[in-house]
Amino acid sequence: MAYNLFFIYMNIVFVIDVLGLESLGAVLTSLVRNCSDTRKLRLNFFCSAVAPRDKDNILKLLEMENYSGGTFFHDFNAVKMFGHLNSLHGNWAIYGRFIIPKLIDSEYALYLDADMLILLDILTISEIKFTDQFLAAVPGGTFNSGLDGKFLIDRLGLSKEQKSFNSGVLVFNIKTWNSKSISREIDEMCRRYPRELISHDQTVLNALCNGNFHCIDNRFNNLWYPNNKLPIRRSYHNSILHFAGHQNRGICLGK
Repeated sequence: MAYNLFFIYMNIVFVIDVLGLESLGAVLTSLVRNCSDTRKLRLNFFCSAVAPRDKDNILKLLEMENYSGGTFFHDFNAVKMFGHLNSLHGNWAIYGRFIIPKLIDSEYALYLDADMLILLDILTISEIKFTDQFLAAVPGGTFNSGLDGKFLIDRLGLSKEQKSFNSGVLVFNIKTWNSKSISREIDEMCRRYPRELISHDQTVLNALCNGNFHCIDNRFNNLWYPNNKLPIRRSYHNSILHFAGHQNRGICLGK
């Protein structure tokens, strides 16, 4: 049975630390200005070592943009929780996606990276029909073409033809996530392969999905890599423009 994702309001999650703050303002401004009704939004900020003054600045920005939805801050210690795992150039906040189903009291949550411009009405994501997968994402190739392909194929024995995704935009089906004990499976994989997660949380999530995720249109994660003149979806208007690639680390934390 298929059903609509969001009924009364949409929970949107950002996982941020000091580096993630560098481009967060542009993300929030574009999200709010292009949303048809911000009263339907609940913005959740998962903060690792984010100072109170920075949280105040987020609130001030939202007020300046006439944002009318809810705003919530959730503090977590990324180093304490995930410091045993392979880091992204010394950063562990990226693993904060793993705790979204533990902290968001809702059936669904939309995760967004902090290196984006939201050039569409974010409420259009509620039009997506979702079945019993625990994640929805934009497909982006196969395991064979990914940076972590060798690990997924040779170490885990997964098929090289399975489709994969970039984890910059994810819809969490929290009810299904919990019913399938995905958090426990994540803990087990992180225990067994702490230093082999080439693409960090993205490696783990792709492995656990093993190609079985709900595929959504690439306008919801329109990747623009630093060596490309244009994003993947060349008509970038009415899309979520994602400035991806580790070379953009000076901008923020996209993969």
